[in-house]
Amino acid sequence: MMAQINVTNLTFCYDGSFDNVFEDVSFSVDTDWKLGFIGRNGKGKTTFLNLLLGKYEYSGNICTQMVFDYFPYQLSEGQKASPAVDFMGDLKAGCEPWRVFCELDKLRLPQEVLYRPFSTLSHGERTRVMLAILFSGENAFLLIDEPTNHLDQEAKDVVKNYLRQKKGFILVSHDRDLLDVCIDHVLVLNRKTIEIQKGNFSSWWENKSRRDNFSRKENEKHLREIGQLRQSARQSDRWAQKNESTKIGRDPIKDHDYKNGSRAYIGAKTKKMQSRVKQYERRMEREIEEKEGLLKDVEEVVDLKITPLSYHKDVLVLARDCTVGYVVPARWKTPGRGAPGAGDLEGDFAPGGERVIPGEPGFEMGEGERTVLRGFNFELRQGERIALRGRNGCGKSSFLKAVLSRMGQDMEAGLFVRGTLAVGTGLKVSYINQDTSFLKGDMKAFCRARGLDESLFCAILRQLDMGREQFVKPMEDYSEGQKKKVLVAVGLMTPAHVYVWDEPLNYIDVFSRMQIENLLLKFQPTMIVVEHDVRFCERIATRIVEVKG
Repeated sequence: MMAQINVTNLTFCYDGSFDNVFEDVSFSVDTDWKLGFIGRNGKGKTTFLNLLLGKYEYSGNICTQMVFDYFPYQLSEGQKASPAVDFMGDLKAGCEPWRVFCELDKLRLPQEVLYRPFSTLSHGERTRVMLAILFSGENAFLLIDEPTNHLDQEAKDVVKNYLRQKKGFILVSHDRDLLDVCIDHVLVLNRKTIEIQKGNFSSWWENKSRRDNFSRKENEKHLREIGQLRQSARQSDRWAQKNESTKIGRDPIKDHDYKNGSRAYIGAKTKKMQSRVKQYERRMEREIEEKEGLLKDVEEVVDLKITPLSYHKDVLVLARDCTVGYVVPARWKTPGRGAPGAGDLEGDFAPGGERVIPGEPGFEMGEGERTVLRGFNFELRQGERIALRGRNGCGKSSFLKAVLSRMGQDMEAGLFVRGTLAVGTGLKVSYINQDTSFLKGDMKAFCRARGLDESLFCAILRQLDMGREQFVKPMEDYSEGQKKKVLVAVGLMTPAHVYVWDEPLNYIDVFSRMQIENLLLKFQPTMIVVEHDVRFCERIATRIVEVKG
């Protein structure tokens, strides 16, 4: 018989916050489900996982016999510098190497990755090693938080096919393709409620769209009825007031039949009319009360705006036989540490203690240089939206930085470009970077430092469904999705000839992704984008360019 996780009357609020993250929430989950967790950024998905892990105090009950384990594991600096085989027992009690080897085989990774320093592994390798450790035990319900962020399509496909074969987990993800393949139930944080439904993302979205459409029509009908009631109430009130005014004064010509008893009669008639008005008002109040909150869970995807500029030439960016790389200040090698056949590994630190860039498979090492992209040909014409696709480390982001450096932007030190890379003179660019670590301090100071109109900036964030209460928080306390929305808002506010976006959707919720898709399809800006969300690229890109590295 399957076990259950029963949540009853759960209420939780962070210290110092005015609003509850959860309020009197109740639901049950079977522990053999493959449960997708869906909701807006900042609505409490990661918070709920932490409540299951027992990290916060709460009111209500979470009742289960299950043990929980969480991905991604939080590693110390010492662990990052060590091979995973040395610390995987610390991450998962009773973890046996042979079980991890079996999981690595399903994740299409060689065993030797466990013997390499964790910091030298790529994003995809790190994710798969952690998943192998996570699934190497038994009798645990697994909490998997955004496993495919920063992964290229090949690594994402491996993780997707791996999770499809598993069960007994909650998966937090905003990737629609991943959710469709890997889950059989959805747990949804709506605006005011929590719901559980059988099926994957697409089946839930279809049901939700149908339900939201019905709610909108019912709401329109409700508003019409309320309008009619109000009109009747106003008319009755006018009649009552008019009658009331005739109680005292009279026109001897018009009111020639006025008698001493007429005043009492008029008063009674007025009182009756006023009673009718009160009845109308009470009826309206009941109607409003019954219909109140009809649209409380309807996701209204607000249309965003962007200001693309027109350029006087057709070709904006041209690359011919372009090579991009970095100057490495020091280069040294140590004997390979790990399984036989691992070969030489690039050292983490030079003898003098200076940090150097680890070598990566497929990268050509020159004397003091690391070439990441060679012989690349590219052309961006006005109105095109080109998505760059390729494996992690193939040079996609480096090419974007090279283009930006040609446009006069300050980019990474040591970046070099050889061959032809030409950009139009005077091009204005809107750039969204992957990095959010620099977002610190309050929003007012952030806008002032960048010359942004604070009220407009906050209005765009509100359209991206960030609550007003977030505007008074330090930015370092934002969730990763909220930080990314800050960068997107800056990008949308910047009038530009070319929009250069580097993984803009990492951590951003499904609803906001759809908003951004609709925006780009409506305004059709000229764009170069690196993004691993397959459905996003299929919808918005006019052309996909493969980058081989």
